[in-house]
Amino acid sequence: MKYSDKLIKDLAPQKFGKLGVIWTWTLIVISVIGIIAYIDQVIKGQVVTNMNDYALWGIYISNFVFFVATSFVGSVTVAVLRLTNNSWRTPIVRIAEIISVAAIIMAGITIMIDMGRPDRLLSLFIHGRMQSPIIWDVIIIPTYIIISLLLLYFPLLPDLAILKKHFKEKQPTLSKWYGKLSLNWTGSAAQKRIQLKSIHVLIILIIPAGFILQTIDAWLFSTLFRVGWDSTNMGAYFISGASVAGVGALVAVIYVIRKAYKLENYITDFHFDKLGKFLVLTCLIYLYFNINEYLIPEFTSKKEEITHINVLVSGEYAPLFWFVIIGGLMIPIIVLLFKKGRKPLPMFLMGVLVVVGSWWKRYLIVTPTLLHPFLPIQGVPESWHHYFPSLHEWLITSATLAMCLLIITILIRYLPIIPIQKTADEQEILDNNKNTIS
Repeated sequence: MKYSDKLIKDLAPQKFGKLGVIWTWTLIVISVIGIIAYIDQVIKGQVVTNMNDYALWGIYISNFVFFVATSFVGSVTVAVLRLTNNSWRTPIVRIAEIISVAAIIMAGITIMIDMGRPDRLLSLFIHGRMQSPIIWDVIIIPTYIIISLLLLYFPLLPDLAILKKHFKEKQPTLSKWYGKLSLNWTGSAAQKRIQLKSIHVLIILIIPAGFILQTIDAWLFSTLFRVGWDSTNMGAYFISGASVAGVGALVAVIYVIRKAYKLENYITDFHFDKLGKFLVLTCLIYLYFNINEYLIPEFTSKKEEITHINVLVSGEYAPLFWFVIIGGLMIPIIVLLFKKGRKPLPMFLMGVLVVVGSWWKRYLIVTPTLLHPFLPIQGVPESWHHYFPSLHEWLITSATLAMCLLIITILIRYLPIIPIQKTADEQEILDNNKNTIS
């Protein structure tokens, strides 16, 4: 068997085993339950949630911010790696792009779930005002989705042509679909030139689009002049936090894929070591912004701001706050500073810890601030002084997370998760260099 044959066999999409089927059906069931809960929410209204006049942004918005953050690193980091021509990026770029596409699609869906009247969605486009930061989000999210999809699709063209031939006899229907999606790719010099130029343009576009998306989300909070949000630090704060969430998600997904598809020869300890260094850097930067966000205001802020911080540090939200800071940032930093901590299994554990911490961090950004208005909460039910998601909110939120994983799972099932043509080209260059040296 030639190396190219082995390469295609290793990297071509494979049918799921028993665990893969169970995993997929589990995600489908969770998604269906969430859809049923959402239909009930639309019929009965937001009364089925625990959101109220004060906690008007609940778990849905924190979940939305998490998806937006996760999508950031998949596109922007990959774009930077492509521009710098780092060869070690090859086995991980497509996985990162798949995560980015899934996350940003679910971000768009999640923001619609939060609408009390989803039937009025079209009004945002027809009657939107540019003075409102919300309309900026309405514009940038579809734009980011389109660029992310194209950035995933264009590099796939050579691999789709390879898969067309590979599945021609075994699965002709699948081969036919790969052929249509490959856009008659033959690998000619003209096609390669157009493809490379297109990818380069998309890379140039996705970097500012990613930064704009994160900054607009930060401005949605900081322009509301609320305790906990009224900060010029929010833009950089959101971008650094997005890097942490995105790299953590990338590490966790890569580990599972590597294990499930036995890709140890392609995704090596070297890649985990590189990603570990990247993750510890992002965690350190985000920790620095957290110190700026919470420590300095403790000594300099007005009474309302100090009250808000004290609730986080030593009050009702203290257990969650310290889990996020210690578990989601400090422990990963300590572990990943050591080379043994950047091995695949420790990296996976730290990646999962970072992702969980990042999700709850968005909850802490949204909820406590809403419950600390400048004017005291009075003359309302006692339950309005606190907020915790209802069963409907948990079911719907769990469904959005399951749908994100389901999109990733489906794309992994039918797309080559490691670029076949690019890997073959790099292997050929490596072999030629060895022959030259010998």
